[in-house]
Amino acid sequence: MTPRRRAAAFAAPLLLLSVFGAGSREPQLYVSNEIPNTIAVVSARTNAVVATIPVGQRPRGMALSPSAIDIASGKTLYSTAVGVEPEGVAVTRDGRKLYVTAETNNTVSVLDAKTGRLLHTLHVGDNPRTVALTPDGARAWVSAEAGGNVTIIDVAGDSVVGQFPIRDGKTKPVRIAFSPDGRLAYVTEGAAASVSVIDVARRTVIDSIVVGRRPWGIALSPDGRWLYTADGRSNTVSVIDTGIRKVIAAVPVGERPNDLLYIP
Repeated sequence: MTPRRRAAAFAAPLLLLSVFGAGSREPQLYVSNEIPNTIAVVSARTNAVVATIPVGQRPRGMALSPSAIDIASGKTLYSTAVGVEPEGVAVTRDGRKLYVTAETNNTVSVLDAKTGRLLHTLHVGDNPRTVALTPDGARAWVSAEAGGNVTIIDVAGDSVVGQFPIRDGKTKPVRIAFSPDGRLAYVTEGAAASVSVIDVARRTVIDSIVVGRRPWGIALSPDGRWLYTADGRSNTVSVIDTGIRKVIAAVPVGERPNDLLYIP
């Protein structure tokens, strides 16, 4: 039997669940809804909700993870204290490390994904919300909502190697998705109700896409054709055609959607 992947939804405490329909023929989106404490499962083919999963209080950031819970026994293998108000989480391509942001501490905790051991604590911008790895796995970008900037971390050395503002630094960047070729980054901007399109090499905003109110979560299909945002105050997921950089559908998913996972 093929092992099923796990989705980790970060709230308080950390929650892990088996991916619904993993291995199914159609891709799906997982959407964390803070108010009803649910994960909505959306068909990426029909842009409609196909399932709702009850979870713990205020689910937010999510990531696919190769470890942390034994599916056969349901036993938790570790629990690690990180900074205050953990929010974003990312897993390195080799599955060896986890990066977790702490909004109150303005830090990123680096953990050993197998043992849960804390490896490093890095200081980043104010109110860090998410960590996104570049497609080559070499860099981790950390958005700072209050700081209005992005901090760049070298994954090999776990050191901060740069920081740059998003536009005027006042649009409250939240989450990040990279195009498959790594040339573009898409950043949700809650206060501006938009997504900034960033030239990665130049670290410059080259376009802006209007979406629903308070976009937080973001996900991109593996081929880079479809971009999705969780619009926290519109209670919808915006479906964006990246070819024309416009919203082509708004999917009702539940109250205060926060984060997105695309499951191919």
